[in-house]
Amino acid sequence: MPLLSDRERDFFSAISNLAFCNPFLPERTEYEKQALQRQYVPSGLVWSASVTAPETGSANVARIHQRLEALIPEVHRRLDPATSSDELALYQDCAQYLLYQRSYSDFASATATKRFYPKFADDWQHLFTKPFDNPLEPAHVFACFRQFQLAFQLIFDNIIGNSMPAARLRASTWQSVFTHDLRRYHRVLFSRLHDFPTLITGPSGTGKELVARAIAGSRYVPFDSQNLRFLETQAETFLPMNLAALSPALIESELFGHKRGSFTGAIGDRQGWLETCPPSGCVFLDELGEMELSIQVKLLRVIETRRFFMVGDTAPRVFAGKLIAATNRDLSAELRTGRFREDLYYRLCADQIQTPSLREQLADSPAVLDDLILFMVRRAVGDEAERCFPEVREWIAQHLPAGYSWPGNYRELEQCVRNVIIRRSYQPVAPREEGNDPFVSRFKNGELTMDELTAYYAALVYRQTGSYEETARKLEVDRRTVKAKVEAFLSKTAG
Repeated sequence: MPLLSDRERDFFSAISNLAFCNPFLPERTEYEKQALQRQYVPSGLVWSASVTAPETGSANVARIHQRLEALIPEVHRRLDPATSSDELALYQDCAQYLLYQRSYSDFASATATKRFYPKFADDWQHLFTKPFDNPLEPAHVFACFRQFQLAFQLIFDNIIGNSMPAARLRASTWQSVFTHDLRRYHRVLFSRLHDFPTLITGPSGTGKELVARAIAGSRYVPFDSQNLRFLETQAETFLPMNLAALSPALIESELFGHKRGSFTGAIGDRQGWLETCPPSGCVFLDELGEMELSIQVKLLRVIETRRFFMVGDTAPRVFAGKLIAATNRDLSAELRTGRFREDLYYRLCADQIQTPSLREQLADSPAVLDDLILFMVRRAVGDEAERCFPEVREWIAQHLPAGYSWPGNYRELEQCVRNVIIRRSYQPVAPREEGNDPFVSRFKNGELTMDELTAYYAALVYRQTGSYEETARKLEVDRRTVKAKVEAFLSKTAG
């Protein structure tokens, strides 16, 4: 006799797919519709946090959970040695999904240790008793569930926007953590994904570090069921380096470490980020395009062999964590000019994430701007946000042109929000219309000083790139000079 009725099989099949899908892709909505049929509550095509409107997707999660709570115990009672392997697999997927939903709030409230693991283990033993042969250990499933919850929350809460470019970024970030096959990850790849470096590309100010932090904060951390604790803390997992802010010698020392006396000022041995990074941690190399070729060779060796050498030492050391790199440069152009090694690029691009510009988001969904403004206002002023938000939104609508391109992306929007909160004004780096630009008029009349001319030009290029580092590269000066020139231009226009 079959374990499941036709209706139950359809429901379990939908939940089996739902449990292992990418929650940020439209397929999640389709599986919820299949599971709930007429009980489905219409929601958006993609799952996104809206800070200006209530989230309706959670209603469907609650309905599914309620139905599973009633159905799983009943199906469990029917299990016997004659149950087919296909039906047992469906039961396994749905029982695990139920257990995850039961545990979600406990993981979210950061009590995922002594307080509820024993209850979790008891539920596991009850749900997966004979004749069900489950090869997974409850401590491993517990660690995976906690990882799923962390990843979902970090991505959902921090990569904002109901546009398709934002949805693709959330889905791509999830895939970077778990791959496209969550079942395979659950079985095997949880212990191997640190061998896959991640490369994040996109314009300056589009949240590349935010994506890197989400990936780093979502790594698998084993759970010790004997001592009821996770083996590492999240505080240890993210080790960022901004390569544009460091000289080549400092990059090498910070990354690989150095031995005492290996260079002037090396008064003692010092471990680098590669050595201090724990197995579940991530080293994040921001502005990778700034790295010199000699260091690129050494980084390539780390990726290929997981071995490296301290500056001034011949003893090999091991890198146990994951590498994440980011750049706003066009690496294909850098390859053509010889400024970036081809072999390093092909080692990095197996897992690549592209962050969209703010202009791309707004072109797809103009309403995203309100969500982002409120998100940034809340981060800036906390409980005062509901009063402050209309003021900021109104100022932007009245003083910036419709369709303003936000060349500095999310970073520029955030600074605009903060400027309006503090001064009730914001001056874009370059004027909106050339014809009304006093600098252009003074330039044509030969009235600008040399300092004013260079400040204006530095600000103009900075507006196009959104990055001091990229502007400095284009102008062939150092970053500090560009920053001083841009600030001089802003102070002049503010005055």
